[in-house]
Amino acid sequence: MENVAVRAPAHAKLAGHRNVCAGVARALGSAGATVYVTGRSVRGGAPPADGAAGTVQDTADEVAALFSRVQREQGRLDVLVNAAWGGNELPRLQADWGTPSWEVEAAAYWDSMFVAGVRAALVASQHAARLMAAQGSGLIVSVSFGAGGGSSPYLGNLYYDLAKASLNRLAFCLGEELRPMGVASVALSPGHMRTERVLQAYKTDEQHWREVPELAAGSETPEYLGRAVAALAGDAAVLRHSGQVLLVAELARQYGFTDVDGSIPPPFQLPGAE
Repeated sequence: MENVAVRAPAHAKLAGHRNVCAGVARALGSAGATVYVTGRSVRGGAPPADGAAGTVQDTADEVAALFSRVQREQGRLDVLVNAAWGGNELPRLQADWGTPSWEVEAAAYWDSMFVAGVRAALVASQHAARLMAAQGSGLIVSVSFGAGGGSSPYLGNLYYDLAKASLNRLAFCLGEELRPMGVASVALSPGHMRTERVLQAYKTDEQHWREVPELAAGSETPEYLGRAVAALAGDAAVLRHSGQVLLVAELARQYGFTDVDGSIPPPFQLPGAE
């Protein structure tokens, strides 16, 4: 494992347990990877209010420039992690949860979850796949949710469910296309992560989260997912996972890694799910 591009949310910053991107970057960096982290804001800057920045053409050009830079500076790309996601920042998401889809505003969900989320993963994966197919190796990881397939339980919001299912299907389709070239593609499903925004929502911090029943019941740090990515990236037989939706907790048991506190948080289950 050498060179990694991590697709990050617009607000990503590498400090504390802020978000998925930070956890993945730290875990891969600790494993010796050269990590390229991308986002749409700089240190001290605020994330775009609408989940996007610039024009579609500008964004596409910037993504292409990133992968050209990795190829120019490193000569290869070993891992891409698609962690960009804008849906959970919407104030209306919690209020709309469980509301029929025809009674909520679709446009905001589409822009944040599909443009800033699914589309970003698709565009980045296309560039990564081109480099990896040519070199005959690599791993594309799309951070998602659920077990995949039509039998998965409904996630409670049509747009959220559809976006996550799209990411899962993206991993499957890329797996089918890239397997002959020796490149793996997977979707990675974490549990209830204690990102900065989650901690803020529960009015707590990393020192006091055990006092919150919803978090004490089985939450995890973003590094737990990052260690899952590092384990997959270091597996010479990772192609056996290609096309699948993998649970972080199951990979922890398979590969023998833990969360930062030495625990192995269990797989997340939706309320009422078996």
